[in-house]
Amino acid sequence: MKFNKWHWPALFTIGVLALSAYWLMQLWLGPQIVGFSVKREELVATVVASGKVELPVPVEIISRNNGNISAVIVKEGQSVSAGQVLLTLASKNDRGLIERAKVATALAEARFKKVSELTHAGSEQSLRRAKASVDSAKKQYARSRELAAKGFVSQEQTSDALRNLTIAQSQLATAQFQAKANRAKGSDYALAELALNKARAYERTLRDKSGSSVIKAETAGLLTFCHVAAGDRVMPGKKLMVISPTGKAHLILQLDENNMRDLKLGQQARIVAEGHSDRRFSAMISAISSAAETVPGKIAVKLDALQPPEFLRQDMPVSAEIEVTRRADALSLPLVAVRDADSAEPWVMVLDNGRAQRRRVKLGVRDKARVEVLDGLRENELVFPATGFAVPEGKRIRLARS
Repeated sequence: MKFNKWHWPALFTIGVLALSAYWLMQLWLGPQIVGFSVKREELVATVVASGKVELPVPVEIISRNNGNISAVIVKEGQSVSAGQVLLTLASKNDRGLIERAKVATALAEARFKKVSELTHAGSEQSLRRAKASVDSAKKQYARSRELAAKGFVSQEQTSDALRNLTIAQSQLATAQFQAKANRAKGSDYALAELALNKARAYERTLRDKSGSSVIKAETAGLLTFCHVAAGDRVMPGKKLMVISPTGKAHLILQLDENNMRDLKLGQQARIVAEGHSDRRFSAMISAISSAAETVPGKIAVKLDALQPPEFLRQDMPVSAEIEVTRRADALSLPLVAVRDADSAEPWVMVLDNGRAQRRRVKLGVRDKARVEVLDGLRENELVFPATGFAVPEGKRIRLARS
């Protein structure tokens, strides 16, 4: 087909008319912008806060003796069990005192043995001899009196017999007293037994004190600090080590009091410790209290670490994300589509019959990016973004789904 000189102007005119019609159509339909679709999905609302680690009260290992450290058995950062040997001390003074106490105990044992065996046996034998002497003296005196009455012996001989009886009775009393003193409940026996018990107790005390030269862990936990090394000289009262006892690790957070209504005991949280972002662990709220005494407008939240990792240290900074609400099938839209979201009357701009229309909404829980819509919108409705292109109410406009 050949075009003559009249065809070209006609084609140009048709093109201009087509472009004009397209432009007028676009102008009538309004501009096209990208909006958001209201849809149903799971929504998890969280509260983010920072705080610190609180571990059980540390236990300080204190020296009770003078001495030189001969060996440090454990290392800083090592877990220890109750009763485990931590270090040993060498003390010449303790060994000397123990040796002298052993000698004193041996002497007390010998004295007690003498009283309980030899002296006791001797005193009993003396008592028997004294009784026999009294019996013999009584018989002699009785015979002397009988013979004196018949005139066979003088009165002087009878007096001698009486005197011998009196002496024998005195010796018997002395023997009885000595035998009683040396028996199990006698005074000599009791004194010897008391001296032996005191000597043994003193030796045992010295040995127990010397036993503290082997320093042991009083409780199970983590050895967080070690202030000494082999060869160091220590004095009574010197702090040697510090143990963080095994027990619940707590996390102490401070939050704005506006979050009080969202927090409840038993809520779960994900914890990240400073320097260990790849080792997240779980915790649970165990206490909520006011922190107004120290920081006005704040609340203190205490969490129990459920499975605390071994790297936790006292006062270590942590970040916590607490799950306060979970909606399995919430009608929601992005927060960037809501205008005046924090006011008493939040609203959105929706597409209604090709025109922008303002509509009030009632909001529910929200997470970092989305918010639940309780009233005002239906599923799959299109909503204009709150920022960017300004959309006046009633303007004809086209909205594309994001």
